[in-house]
Amino acid sequence: MTPGQRLRQLANLVNATTPLGLLLAGCARAPVRRGPRGLLIATGYRWRLPLAGAFAVGNVVLFRSGPEQALGNPELLGHEERHCTQYAWCLGMPFLPLYFLAAGWSLARTGNPGSRNVFERHAGLRAGGYPELNTGPNHQIRSAERQTGSDAGRTGQAAPERNEA
Repeated sequence: MTPGQRLRQLANLVNATTPLGLLLAGCARAPVRRGPRGLLIATGYRWRLPLAGAFAVGNVVLFRSGPEQALGNPELLGHEERHCTQYAWCLGMPFLPLYFLAAGWSLARTGNPGSRNVFERHAGLRAGGYPELNTGPNHQIRSAERQTGSDAGRTGQAAPERNEA
């Protein structure tokens, strides 16, 4: 492990999120094994929530799938590892309300809890299975422009008629 991975491991132990992840895995009867880069991999998670195929709590990554599929998807594991680092940066438990606020913001803006969620964006949208949505300033069309197909919504004037020969 790198010094940064060891620091993350220690931070998530001290901030109590890794013990919380182990408690969750134990209650859900998801067996835990050592994974790469200081991660702990819990597999066979069957509880209804969260709906994700994988999620992290501290340095524990919980997968719905079995160990072969979990370790066989390095892109998703890397995504969840970045969430483990986010727990450490947020000093543990504050990550959870911050994450849910970011998910709510994203859901309100895009209809998807991940596409504009700062935590998911930094963890890698594609790796986490979230779509990249174009919600930039030029993406939305004003309702008046949709109705007329012109600048009438901006000027307050009726759209000029088009003569097409």
